[in-house]
Order: sequence, then structure tokens, then C-alpha cells
Amino acid sequence: MTPALLGEILSLVMFVAVFAVLMLGFPVAFSIGGTAVFFAALGSLLGVFDWPLLAGITGRIIDSLVNEVLVSVPLFILMGVLLERSKIAEELLITMGQTFGKMRGGLGISVIVVGAMLAASTGIVGATVVAMGLISYPAMMRAGYDKRLASGIITASGTLAQLIPPSTVLILVGTMLQNANTQANLAAGRFSAPPVTVTDLFVAAIIPGLVLVGLFIAWTVAVAIFRPEQCPPVPMTDEERRTLIPRILKALVPPLLLIVAVLGSILFGFATATESAAVGVMGAAMLAAARRRITLDMLRQSCLATLNLSTMIYVILFGATIFSLVFRGLGGEKIAEDVLTAMPGGATGAVFVTLLLMFVLGFFIDTFEIIFIVVPIFAPILLKMGVEPIWLGVMMGMILQTSYLTPPFGFAIFYLQGVARDLPTSAIYRGVVPFVILQLGGAAAVWMFPSLATWLLTTAK
Repeated sequence: MTPALLGEILSLVMFVAVFAVLMLGFPVAFSIGGTAVFFAALGSLLGVFDWPLLAGITGRIIDSLVNEVLVSVPLFILMGVLLERSKIAEELLITMGQTFGKMRGGLGISVIVVGAMLAASTGIVGATVVAMGLISYPAMMRAGYDKRLASGIITASGTLAQLIPPSTVLILVGTMLQNANTQANLAAGRFSAPPVTVTDLFVAAIIPGLVLVGLFIAWTVAVAIFRPEQCPPVPMTDEERRTLIPRILKALVPPLLLIVAVLGSILFGFATATESAAVGVMGAAMLAAARRRITLDMLRQSCLATLNLSTMIYVILFGATIFSLVFRGLGGEKIAEDVLTAMPGGATGAVFVTLLLMFVLGFFIDTFEIIFIVVPIFAPILLKMGVEPIWLGVMMGMILQTSYLTPPFGFAIFYLQGVARDLPTSAIYRGVVPFVILQLGGAAAVWMFPSLATWLLTTAK
């Protein structure tokens, strides 16, 4: 057996081993990085890996720390936490619920609409699902909603924060695609090709995100028509009807202004993703202060929550950086390229296989793990084959969105169960199935009509 072949075999074994270790429940960052170091040592002993290659890890980690785009991750997280802790999201949910609640399925539609608005304000799936679970689930149960339908609507609406910008997932996918695009252009001898930016990916994801919102609402309307007993209307008192419009304006206008400030600055080219994140944090803090709900303790708790989540993302990134370097050093990239280029259908088949792999992995591991392991390995190959990078990023974002819903390890399922103790896991599993199908249907629409992801970006430019 030649050293090259032995190294490629080790890279495949390492790829499988890291998922096995993750399934055993070991800490994610240390599982990814530790597995890579083990196989690097094994490869060095067998003479198929150059140990000095790991010297490049320090430089890569420093590049990540000073990457201006990645600075936006903790900023967007802080913005979302401030909105959640200042009860702005709660007011929005209650008021919108009363606005649509008088019609069958109206409360469910209001949850979807508010989920989309929170997605455009926070970018954090966990915060959105928890906020809506705490407020909407009891209201839907009091109204007589079917538990499966209620859980599906709440969890699916929360996952919109993964696709509708500003999204931490899109930031990380966009950062990976930037590097992959640079590699692909250099390999093809294109030294003046336009770069891929997170801002472009944000703009491109807006219409696909709205498509999903439309599909979720259409499903809720269909249930209201054909199974009206599952989503009855919500009664309102005369006093609630009389004061509805002022309460709508009070609850709706401030978040809309924040969305316009954040997304508008990106869409019209006034600010980069990082700059808009800073605008969002200031806007969220001002809204909280205007509600007289900002205190030093609340700020401290918000910053601690942001620190915990941001640290988790960065540590996983560092572990994945080591994994990617060792995988390439063992020759794994060549195997991945050979497999993808051998797929029937050329680039189309290669993209389908990559997205299918990401979808299947979503049943077992977290979204961030999929991004940091799969995207750096497969994206450069796909871009070399001529795949449009922004469209690819949107497709990846839509497929990754399903990972929050697919059992047994869909995180949105556990977020909801954590705040709805009386809700059986089996009911949530059955409730999310239609919405996973709807998400795949939305991804299929973007696959068949790529202009859904590229039209707005072309128009904005």
C-alpha cells in the first residue's frame, strides 16, 4: 500500500471517527480537535502526515480572532439577548396573537409572523424558540390548539432565525465560502474575481426566507380549513378590541424600525454585516431603555449569555480548523474531490450529494458542527466545478435549517420541551414533520429557481 493511499484511508476513517465521538456525547470542540490531533499523530507515525503542518494552526486561529466578519457574531447574539430579556418579543407576540387570533388558525399565523420578525431582529434560534414557547404555547393550549400543530408552528418559526438575516449561521457559512471561493479562484488562475461577502449572502437569503414564511402560513391556513378543530379562534374582550390598534403600534413599530435599521443598512449598502450588527446592538439597547427595562444586572446577564454562546462557537471553530488541516494533510481532500467529480450530473450531482450529506448529518449533530466540518472540505471543490457561491450558501442555509427540527437531536425540539414541560417529545416529533417537509419544499423551489436567491442581490447592486 502506497503512503498516499494509506493517508487517504486514514482521512476517511478520521471523518467517520469524529462523528462517532460526537455521538458518544463528548464536548464538541474537543471531540473535533482531539480526533484530528490523534489521527495527525497516527499519520506521522505511519509516515503519511507531516507533523510540522500543525504549526500553521496558530496563524489560522489568530486570523479567525481578528476576522472583522466574525466580530459580528457576538454582536448579533447580544442584540437578540437584549430583545428577549427586555420583554419586547413578549409584547410583540401577545399583541400579534390578539390581532390575528379572532380567525381560525390566526394565533398560529401570528406566531409565524412574529417568528419571522424576531428572526430579522435576533438571528438566534434558541432565543426565538424559547421566547415563543414561553408565551405562545400556553396561549395556544388555552385556545384549544392541537399540541402537535402548536409545537410544529413554534419550533419551525423559531428556525427562521437561521435563514432570515441577520443569522449567525449565514455569517459562519459566508465566512467559510469566502475562504473556499478564494481557494477555487486561485486554483483556476483567476486573481481578480469578485469576492464572496456575508453581506451578499444576507441579501440573497431574504427572499428564500420569506418563501418559507409563506409556506408555513399556507400550511396553517390549510389546517384551519380542513381540520378547524385543531386551531380554533381566540376570543377577545371589548376592552382588548378597543385598545388593539394603539397596542399594535406600540408593540410593532419599534421592532420594525430595528429591522429596517439592520437589514436596510445592509440591503442598501450603507453598512457591512459587522457595522449593521453594531447598529442592531445600539438599537436593541435603546428600545430596552425606552421601555425602562434595562438595568445593570440585565446588561450583565445579557453579556454573560453572549459570552457563553460566542465562546462555544469560536472554540468549535478552532477545533474544526485543526480537523480541516489534518484532513487535507492526510490527502482527504483528494478523495472528496474524486467522489464529487465522479457524481452523475457533474456539478449538479455533486451539490445534491453534499446537501444530502448535510441533511442526514442534521439528524445526529449540531448545525455548527456540520458547518465547520463539511463546508471547508466540500465547498472549495464545488466552487472549482463552477457552482455559484451565493446560491450555494443559501441552499446550505436552508438545508441546515432542517437540522434544528429533525429528530432525534433537533435542538429546537429540546428548546421547546425545556419551557413546555407537559409537552411529550413524541408530540413534538410528529408536529415538526410537516414543517421539515415544507422546508425541503422551499429548498427545492430555490434549487429549481435560483433567481429566488440571486435576483434581489443583482437588483441591489
